[in-house]
Amino acid sequence: MKNYHLAKEGNAWALKPEGGRRPVVHAATKAEAIGQTRVYMQQHAGSVKIHKEDGQIQEERTYPRSMDPRRIKS
Repeated sequence: MKNYHLAKEGNAWALKPEGGRRPVVHAATKAEAIGQTRVYMQQHAGSVKIHKEDGQIQEERTYPRSMDPRRIKS
């Protein structure tokens, strides 16, 4: 499963694959970036770490939801 980070870059928000340089989603606001991330992740399975403006991780989302490790019973 691929990992992504949604974080503020300058005055905008960008979603990048972990270790990647080029954003796959770029938006002016965090809300807009989250919406675009949902659309992008419909075609790509992975984990998205959403950061606060100060860089700390706010939350983590898994796409599709059925792949969320907390929901898989062992």
